[in-house]
Amino acid sequence: MAILKTIDAKHFHTEIPYKPMGKYVHFLTIRVTESYPLFQTDGELNKARVRAGIEDRNPISRLSMFKRKQSTPERLVGRELLRKYEFMTAEDCEYNVKFAMDNPDCIIYGFAIGDSGSEKSKVVVDTAFSITAFDESHESFTLNAPFENGTMASKGENGSTPGEVTSRINQQDHIKPQVFFPSIVTLKDPTEASFLYVFNNILRTRHYGAQTTRTGRLRNELIGVVFADGEIVSNLRWTQAIYDQLKTDNKLGDLDPLDEDDVISAATTTIEKLMEDEFIVHTDFLGEGFTPLLKEVKALTRSEEGIIQILQQADTEAKAYAKKHISSKKSKSKGKATTEAN
Repeated sequence: MAILKTIDAKHFHTEIPYKPMGKYVHFLTIRVTESYPLFQTDGELNKARVRAGIEDRNPISRLSMFKRKQSTPERLVGRELLRKYEFMTAEDCEYNVKFAMDNPDCIIYGFAIGDSGSEKSKVVVDTAFSITAFDESHESFTLNAPFENGTMASKGENGSTPGEVTSRINQQDHIKPQVFFPSIVTLKDPTEASFLYVFNNILRTRHYGAQTTRTGRLRNELIGVVFADGEIVSNLRWTQAIYDQLKTDNKLGDLDPLDEDDVISAATTTIEKLMEDEFIVHTDFLGEGFTPLLKEVKALTRSEEGIIQILQQADTEAKAYAKKHISSKKSKSKGKATTEAN
């Protein structure tokens, strides 16, 4: 039985297919930093030198949010819910340690367990880039380690001189609040339940990047979804189009940080224009056309009955897929190994 009333069932498969069937749903997301997150490699913030816009050919450096910095936190939020509502246990399935291979997380987001089996992720996420330049989007902080008395002066413990100021100081670049990362999350061959599972994970995830227990607060503003028979524009091109639009509207230099309403408006306008240039079959839910769907999904996911309904259906589909395809692959692998051994 269909869960959603605002979307035609033709956009979904009735079961998870084994081979690609040419159905895609793209979640159009603006990721907004709300504290000082860290997206870094080897101690430095990730950045890329790219063209400012599609029309503006000047090169700038932009902050980069690599794909795993996006998908892993969202995946972990989904796993948390599966444990909470007892569709999965920590003993049976532990992330990057031991995968159960038959729950929504494993089947939708994929897994790899050496010779034991693997499943390719049906969720595709690419690197996202900040709209504003690197120099405008980060700042450096001096970090220190105060003693228990609340000062930077020691009490003479551990061989130090009483009253001596500690040298435990470090500097770290952080991304500023109100920095915007346009990001398209793609789900291949969605069922209704897998669509809602991924949708809910994006809405619920609040922390990204390093040190997620202390900082890294980020909010996802979904501005639409696109159902299509292929992949659509890249994160970088969408970001460059937004930059051009903000520049045309004189919204870039006047405000620091950028105004969120201006960004959302430019993001919606530009994705509509970019989709007009796509040579694929697509159905867009954008602007006012997206509002009823967003309201329905939020109404479902804010109630315990609704979230259990989604997880139950997703779990049923995942277990049916695993029984039909993963168990058979494991049996064939064992049979092959036995034949070769003989």
